[in-house]
Amino acid sequence: MKLGRLNHVGVATPSIEAAIAYWRDVMGAVKIHEPFDMPSQGVKVCFVDTPGENGTAGTQIELIEPLGADSPIHGFLAKNPAGGQHHMCYEVPDIHAARAEFLAMGKKVLGEPRIGAHGTLIFFVHPRDMGGVLTEIMETPKGDGTH
Repeated sequence: MKLGRLNHVGVATPSIEAAIAYWRDVMGAVKIHEPFDMPSQGVKVCFVDTPGENGTAGTQIELIEPLGADSPIHGFLAKNPAGGQHHMCYEVPDIHAARAEFLAMGKKVLGEPRIGAHGTLIFFVHPRDMGGVLTEIMETPKGDGTH
Protein backbone atom coordinates (compact mmCIF):
# COMPACT_ATOMS: atom_id res chain seq x y z
CA MET A 1 0.00 0.00 0.00
CA LYS A 2 1.42 3.34 -1.00
CA LEU A 3 -0.45 6.34 0.30
CA GLY A 4 -0.42 9.58 -1.65
CA ARG A 5 0.00 13.06 -0.28
CA LEU A 6 -1.44 14.26 2.99
CA ASN A 7 -4.61 16.06 1.90
CA HIS A 8 -5.75 17.48 5.22
CA VAL A 9 -5.82 17.16 8.99
CA GLY A 10 -9.29 16.99 10.54
CA VAL A 11 -9.79 19.04 13.70
CA ALA A 12 -12.97 18.62 15.74
CA THR A 13 -14.22 21.81 17.35
CA PRO A 14 -17.22 22.80 19.44
CA SER A 15 -17.42 26.06 17.42
CA ILE A 16 -16.38 26.48 13.81
CA GLU A 17 -16.62 30.26 14.15
CA ALA A 18 -14.16 30.30 17.07
CA ALA A 19 -11.86 27.88 15.24
CA ILE A 20 -11.94 30.04 12.10
CA ALA A 21 -10.90 33.07 14.18
CA TYR A 22 -8.01 31.06 15.66
CA TRP A 23 -6.72 29.84 12.30
CA ARG A 24 -7.11 33.31 10.76
CA ASP A 25 -5.77 35.48 13.61
CA VAL A 26 -3.21 33.23 15.30
CA MET A 27 -2.07 30.77 12.65
CA GLY A 28 -2.17 33.10 9.64
CA ALA A 29 -4.47 31.08 7.38
CA VAL A 30 -4.11 32.17 3.75
CA LYS A 31 -7.66 31.18 2.82
CA ILE A 32 -10.79 30.26 4.73
CA HIS A 33 -13.35 28.44 2.64
CA GLU A 34 -17.08 28.91 3.20
CA PRO A 35 -18.41 26.60 5.96
CA PHE A 36 -21.04 24.09 4.84
CA ASP A 37 -23.26 21.42 6.38
CA MET A 38 -22.86 17.72 5.61
CA PRO A 39 -26.04 16.21 7.10
CA SER A 40 -25.12 12.76 5.72
CA GLN A 41 -22.09 12.74 8.05
CA GLY A 42 -23.59 14.78 10.87
CA VAL A 43 -21.05 17.60 10.66
CA LYS A 44 -20.55 21.20 9.68
CA VAL A 45 -17.25 21.60 7.79
CA CYS A 46 -14.89 24.44 6.99
CA PHE A 47 -11.59 24.03 5.15
CA VAL A 48 -8.74 26.35 6.07
CA ASP A 49 -5.57 26.67 3.98
CA THR A 50 -2.43 27.05 6.08
CA PRO A 51 0.50 29.13 4.85
CA GLY A 52 2.94 27.31 2.60
CA GLU A 53 6.21 28.32 1.04
CA ASN A 54 6.48 31.68 -0.73
CA GLY A 55 2.93 32.74 0.13
CA THR A 56 1.29 29.65 -1.35
CA ALA A 57 -1.29 27.49 0.43
CA GLY A 58 0.10 24.68 2.57
CA THR A 59 -1.81 21.77 4.05
CA GLN A 60 -5.54 22.13 4.57
CA ILE A 61 -7.15 21.89 7.97
CA GLU A 62 -10.69 20.52 7.98
CA LEU A 63 -12.63 22.04 10.86
CA ILE A 64 -15.52 19.79 11.88
CA GLU A 65 -18.31 20.76 14.26
CA PRO A 66 -21.19 18.49 15.31
CA LEU A 67 -24.36 19.04 13.30
CA GLY A 68 -27.23 17.89 15.46
CA ALA A 69 -27.40 15.54 18.44
CA ASP A 70 -26.61 12.38 16.44
CA SER A 71 -23.25 13.62 15.15
CA PRO A 72 -20.37 11.17 15.57
CA ILE A 73 -18.24 14.16 16.64
CA HIS A 74 -20.21 14.46 19.90
CA GLY A 75 -18.37 11.46 21.37
CA PHE A 76 -14.99 12.90 20.44
CA LEU A 77 -15.84 16.29 21.97
CA ALA A 78 -17.18 14.62 25.13
CA LYS A 79 -13.66 13.23 25.67
CA ASN A 80 -11.95 16.39 24.34
CA PRO A 81 -14.23 19.35 25.19
CA ALA A 82 -11.89 21.95 23.69
CA GLY A 83 -11.61 19.94 20.45
CA GLY A 84 -8.46 18.67 18.81
CA GLN A 85 -7.02 16.52 16.04
CA HIS A 86 -9.66 14.07 14.90
CA HIS A 87 -8.07 12.44 11.83
CA MET A 88 -5.48 12.65 9.08
CA CYS A 89 -6.46 12.22 5.43
CA TYR A 90 -4.28 10.74 2.69
CA GLU A 91 -5.01 10.52 -1.02
CA VAL A 92 -4.99 7.35 -3.14
CA PRO A 93 -5.60 7.05 -6.89
CA ASP A 94 -8.18 4.23 -6.58
CA ILE A 95 -10.36 4.12 -3.45
CA HIS A 96 -11.70 0.60 -4.10
CA ALA A 97 -8.23 -0.89 -4.66
CA ALA A 98 -6.96 0.86 -1.51
CA ARG A 99 -9.86 -0.47 0.57
CA ALA A 100 -9.23 -4.00 -0.73
CA GLU A 101 -5.54 -3.70 0.19
CA PHE A 102 -6.28 -2.47 3.71
CA LEU A 103 -8.74 -5.35 4.22
CA ALA A 104 -6.20 -7.87 2.83
CA MET A 105 -3.68 -6.57 5.40
CA GLY A 106 -6.23 -7.27 8.15
CA LYS A 107 -6.86 -3.59 8.90
CA LYS A 108 -10.24 -2.56 10.32
CA VAL A 109 -11.90 -0.50 7.60
CA LEU A 110 -14.83 1.55 8.90
CA GLY A 111 -17.65 1.30 6.39
CA GLU A 112 -17.95 1.42 2.64
CA PRO A 113 -16.59 4.22 0.47
CA ARG A 114 -18.86 7.27 0.57
CA ILE A 115 -18.71 10.86 -0.63
CA GLY A 116 -16.63 13.06 1.67
CA ALA A 117 -16.34 16.81 2.13
CA HIS A 118 -14.18 17.26 -1.00
CA GLY A 119 -16.87 15.58 -3.10
CA THR A 120 -14.80 12.45 -3.70
CA LEU A 121 -14.97 8.94 -2.23
CA ILE A 122 -13.53 8.29 1.23
CA PHE A 123 -13.36 5.65 3.93
CA PHE A 124 -11.74 5.51 7.38
CA VAL A 125 -9.30 3.04 8.94
CA HIS A 126 -9.50 2.38 12.69
CA PRO A 127 -6.85 4.12 14.82
CA ARG A 128 -5.62 0.87 16.40
CA ASP A 129 -4.41 -0.26 12.97
CA MET A 130 -2.88 3.10 12.03
CA GLY A 131 -0.49 3.96 14.84
CA GLY A 132 -3.24 5.39 17.04
CA VAL A 133 -4.53 7.88 14.44
CA LEU A 134 -7.96 7.71 12.81
CA THR A 135 -7.03 7.78 9.14
CA GLU A 136 -9.22 8.91 6.28
CA ILE A 137 -8.39 7.50 2.87
CA MET A 138 -9.61 9.66 0.02
CA GLU A 139 -9.64 9.19 -3.72
CA THR A 140 -7.51 11.92 -5.26
CA PRO A 141 -9.86 14.76 -6.19
CA LYS A 142 -10.19 15.85 -9.77
CA GLY A 143 -9.28 19.52 -10.22
CA ASP A 144 -7.83 21.63 -7.41
CA GLY A 145 -8.77 19.29 -4.52
CA THR A 146 -10.62 21.90 -2.51
CA HIS A 147 -14.29 22.20 -1.73
